[in-house]
Amino acid sequence: MRFGLKLSCLWPSILLWLTWSCSSGGGGLLVGAQPSLTEKIPLGAIFEQGTDEVQSAFKYAMLNHNLNVSSRRFELQAYVDVINTADAFKLSRLICNQFSRGVYSMLGAVSPDSFDTLHSYSNTFQMPFVTPWFPEKVLTPSSGFLDFALSMRPDYHQAIIDTIQFYGWRKIIYLYDSHDGLLRLQQIYQGLKPGNESFQVELVKRISNVSMAIEFLHTLEQIGRYDNKHIVLDCPTEMAKQILIQHVRDLRLGRRTYHYLLSGLVMDDRWESEIIEFGAINITGFRIVDTNRRLVREFYDSWKRLDPQMSVGAGRESISAQAALMYDAVFVLVEAFNKILRKKPDQFRNNVQRRSQNLMVAQAAASTSMDGYNYNASGGASGGSTMGGNDSGSGGMAARALDCNTAKGWVNAWEHGDKISRYLRKVEIEGLTGDIKFNDDGRRVNYTLHVVEMTVNSAMVKVAEWNDDAGLQPLNAKYVRLRPHVEFEKNRTYIVTTVLEEPYIMLKKPVFGEKLHGNDRFEGYCKDLADELAKELGINYELRPVKDGNYGSEKSTEHGGWDGMVGELVRKEADIAISPLTITAERERVIDFSKPFMSLGISIMIKKPVKQTPGVFSFMNPLSQEIWVSVIFSFIGVSIVLFFVSRFSPHEWRVVQQPPQQSQSPDPHAHHEQLANQQPPGIIGGAPVPAPPGPPTPGAQSAAGAAALQAALSAGNPGSVGSSSTAVNEFSVWNAFWFSLASFMQQGCDLSPRSVSGRIAAASWFFFTLILVSSYTANLAAFLTVERMVTPINSPEDLAMQTEVKYGTLLHGSTWDFFRRSQNGLHIKMWEYMNSRKDVFVRSYEDGIKRVRSSKGKYALLVESPKNEYVNAREPCDTMKVGRNMDTKGFGIATPLGSALKDPINLAVLKLTENGELTKMRNKWWYDKTECSTHKDGQAAHNELSLSNVAGIFYILIGGLLVSVFVAILEFCFRSKNSRSAANGSAMGMAGSGCHGGSLGKANGSMMLGPSSAVPGVMPSTHQRSNLTDTMHAKAKLTIQASRDYDNGRVGYLNCASLQYYPPAQLSATPPDAGDALHMNAHGQV
Repeated sequence: MRFGLKLSCLWPSILLWLTWSCSSGGGGLLVGAQPSLTEKIPLGAIFEQGTDEVQSAFKYAMLNHNLNVSSRRFELQAYVDVINTADAFKLSRLICNQFSRGVYSMLGAVSPDSFDTLHSYSNTFQMPFVTPWFPEKVLTPSSGFLDFALSMRPDYHQAIIDTIQFYGWRKIIYLYDSHDGLLRLQQIYQGLKPGNESFQVELVKRISNVSMAIEFLHTLEQIGRYDNKHIVLDCPTEMAKQILIQHVRDLRLGRRTYHYLLSGLVMDDRWESEIIEFGAINITGFRIVDTNRRLVREFYDSWKRLDPQMSVGAGRESISAQAALMYDAVFVLVEAFNKILRKKPDQFRNNVQRRSQNLMVAQAAASTSMDGYNYNASGGASGGSTMGGNDSGSGGMAARALDCNTAKGWVNAWEHGDKISRYLRKVEIEGLTGDIKFNDDGRRVNYTLHVVEMTVNSAMVKVAEWNDDAGLQPLNAKYVRLRPHVEFEKNRTYIVTTVLEEPYIMLKKPVFGEKLHGNDRFEGYCKDLADELAKELGINYELRPVKDGNYGSEKSTEHGGWDGMVGELVRKEADIAISPLTITAERERVIDFSKPFMSLGISIMIKKPVKQTPGVFSFMNPLSQEIWVSVIFSFIGVSIVLFFVSRFSPHEWRVVQQPPQQSQSPDPHAHHEQLANQQPPGIIGGAPVPAPPGPPTPGAQSAAGAAALQAALSAGNPGSVGSSSTAVNEFSVWNAFWFSLASFMQQGCDLSPRSVSGRIAAASWFFFTLILVSSYTANLAAFLTVERMVTPINSPEDLAMQTEVKYGTLLHGSTWDFFRRSQNGLHIKMWEYMNSRKDVFVRSYEDGIKRVRSSKGKYALLVESPKNEYVNAREPCDTMKVGRNMDTKGFGIATPLGSALKDPINLAVLKLTENGELTKMRNKWWYDKTECSTHKDGQAAHNELSLSNVAGIFYILIGGLLVSVFVAILEFCFRSKNSRSAANGSAMGMAGSGCHGGSLGKANGSMMLGPSSAVPGVMPSTHQRSNLTDTMHAKAKLTIQASRDYDNGRVGYLNCASLQYYPPAQLSATPPDAGDALHMNAHGQV
C-alpha cells in the first residue's frame, strides 16, 4: 500500500479545521451535530512536550487519510493530550480519560519514564498502543500473553556493531546522555559474540550538557593527544550538533584524530549546510528515510510547502526519523482497520452507542480533573461535517463503557483490542521508513538502514547499507565535490608570511647603485613559487618575514596558542604562508594546508670525514679479522686431521726391506758400537743393520753400518744375508702442516695422501681454499685502488647505538615534534637521548650547520633532506648526508581555517607540478648553482697502485728471508757442535779398538775402513788417508741430496738405516751378480 497526497492548495483552510483546541468545556468535540455517513474511528494520542515535529507529522498523516475520500472506508478522529509530567498518578488519570472517550487505539511519543505507565495500561486493558519508538529493554507482559504495544523503530544494535567492525575500530569511547543510552550500550554488549569481541569499550561517560562533553574531550586530549579516538555519541540531534560545533571551534581539540559515530537515527534531521564545522570532522551515522525513493520525494514536495509557523518542523525538505516513524504509525493503524473492515464491515458498529453515551462524561472529567495538566483534546471531521455520535449503525445494542475505575474490582478489557493488535502485526505496507513488516512479537523486520558519512557543506554520502537479513553491505561512496560559497577577492593585496632560510627565501644582494623595494628585496625558491601562484590566481601579494623567526609550534603564552607563521595565520595577521613549512597533523588542526609542493624526509648531516689511503697491511682488508682468525684455526685443524687420518689408514704406510743384524759377533759391545757409528738419515750408503730399539743417533747408525759392512765383506757372500721389513709413514706432523700450507698457497707439493679418507680431507681443504682465495682476489683490487672515506655513522641505527657523536635538531620545529610524538622504538630512543641533553638542540639551522662543521665529526644534525642536500653542495663542501630518510612528509602552503584561497591554491600547486615548473625551480636553486664538484666526492676514483698500497707484502717477504737466514745459521751452528762431539767420540772409540782391526770409524761424518786385508780389492793402509779423503767428498755430495729427500719425506728414518754404502774401490771389485745385494732404491714406494 502506498500513500501520500499533495495538499499544497487546500492546506491553509484544512489546517484551521484541524487546529488543536485548548477548550476545557467541549474538549474539541462538537456533540449533537449531524453525523457523517462515513464511519468514524477515534484514536487517542499522548505526546510529550518538545515533540512538535512529531505532532505535526501525526496531524499531517491524519489529514492525508481523511482527505483521501475516494478510497478510504472510514474517518479518523484524534483525542490528543500533550503532557509535561512523568507522575504516574496523573498520567493514569489521563489515560483513563482517553479510554472513557471510546478510542479504538492509542498512539504516542513519550519519554521512557512515561512509557512504562502507558505500556502497563495498554496491556492491562488490551488497548493497542502504537509508538514511534520503544525505550531500550522493554519487558514483555509477565502473564505471557500478547504485548499490545507496537514500536515503529527497528532494533539496530547489530547495525552499530557491524559499522564499528566495518571501520576496523579496536577501541571505542561511549558517550550517552540518558539512562536509555546506557541500556543501549548493554544491548550492544549482548550483541557481541562471546569469545569473538572485535572491539573494546575503552571509556564510558554520561554527559548532561555540551560543556561536560567538551571537558571530557579535553581530558582525552591530555591522555593521548595523537591517538585516534573513536567516539560513539548517544544523544539527541540538537545536543550532538552543539557538541560537534564546539569541538571544531575549540583550538585545543584535534580534528583529524577524532571520528564520531552517532548511534541514534539523527542523520535524517536537518544539518545546516551553512555551518562549516559539520564538514570539518569525521562523522558517521544512520538514516532510515531513503531520499531516493519516489514516495519520499513526493512527500517532501508537499511537506516543504507547509507553513512552519502552524506545523513546527515542516516547511523544509527533510524530516526527522521520529516524525517519519509517527507518520508511518498512523498508516499502519489505517491498514489494520482496513483489513478488519474488509473482512467484516460491521465489526465496530456496536461501539458507536457506547461512545455517544460516554462522550459527555469524558468531557466533564477532562474539564474537572485535569487541572494542572498542559494538554489538548480535539476532534475533527472531514468534508466540513461535524463529528459526533452516529446512531444509524448501532443496531440497538448498547456497549458497556471502558472504565478503569470500576468498583467491582475487575478489569473491563477492550473487546476488539486483541483482534486489532493481531491485525497490526500482519500489516505490510511501504512507508517513509521503507518496507514495514512486523513479527509476532511486534518488532520491525525486513528493514534497511543507510550508513552515511558527513562531508563538506553537510552533504551526506552513503557508504553502506544494513538490513536485518544480510547485515552490512559496503557501497562505493560517491563523494561530490561542492564549490565553496565564498569566492576569494582578486582586487586586494594578500599578506604572505615567510621565514628567511636558504635557499627558500634570501635577501637579494643589490647591484652597485641599485635600490630594492617590496618583494624585489627577496629571492629564492619560495619567492619564485609565490610569483607563479600570484600569476595563476591573478592576485597581488606582499612578502613579510615572520616577526619571531619561527615556523610555528604550540605555545600557551602566545595569543591563539601558537607562535611563528602558524600563529600569524591563526590570529589572521597573514593570509598565506609560503615557506618550508612541514605539513603535520598538529598544525592541520588549526590551519589548512595545500597539496605538498615538495616531498622530503628527516636526514642526518655530518661533517665529511678525511679520506684515508690504504695502510701498509691493507691487503688484509678484503677479509675481516674474524675470517683471518677462522682461516688460521682451519689450517691447524686440517693439518691435525690429515696427520691422524694418515696414521689410522693402512694405505698411508709402506714396507721397507732391511737385512737382520749379524749373528757372528759375540762382542756384547757390538750393538753400542754400531749405534755410535750409524749414518744420519738420508745418507745413501752404509751396511744394512737392524733397527735398534729407540731412536739411534746418527753417529751410532753409521758405525753400526760400517761394522755390518765389514762383517759382510769378510764373509765374502753378501747375498746370503737374510732380510726383514719395516713400515714407514710419510705424513708426520710437520709434513701434514707443510702439505696444508702448500695447498692454501696454491703451490705444488711432492707429498700427497694415498688413502680415501686423507684424500676426502684434502679435497675439502682444496675447495675451501679455492673459494676463499677467489673471494679474496675479487675484493683485493677494490681495497687497494679505491680511497675510502671512513664514516663513523652510516644509518640512523648507528647514530642511536652510540654516544660519542652527539646529535640534535631544530628546537620546537617539525623534526623536534616528530621525535617527540613518534611511537617507533628507534625514534623513542633517539628522543630520550636528545631530551636528556638540552644542549644538542639548536635555535636555527645556521647554528646547527656551524656546529656540525666546527665539531670535528662529533655532532650530527637531524634536518630535512632538501636543506641537507643544499648545504652539502655549498662551500666549503665539508658536510655530507648519510643514511636513509627517517620519514616521508612534505612542505605545503598554509592558509587560515576556512579560507577561500585553499582550493584555488591547491589547483595552482597541482598545475605547477604537472607542467614541471616546480622541478625547474628546484633544479635552479639546488643543482644549477652548486659550488662543489659532483664527481670529486660522489664517485670513487680508480688510481694506479703505489708502493704504500703493497708495502706490506714486501715487509713480509723481507721478514721471511731474514728469518730463514737466521734459522739456517742456527742449524749450522748446532750441526757443527754435534759434529765435533761426534768426531771426538769416534776418535776415542778407534783408539780403543785399533788393536782388534777390521772396525769402521766415523769422524766428522766420514767413513773409515779397516786394514786392506779384510776387504779384497782395497788398497793397503798406506793409502788409507787418500781413500778417506775421497770418501768424505763423496759423502758430502750425497748428504745434500739425501737431506733434501729426507725433508721432502721420501726417505724415512728406518729406510735410511737399511741402506748400504760402499767405497768406489769396493764397488769396482764387487761381482756383477752381487750388485742387487749391494744397492737398493731409496725412493721406491709400495
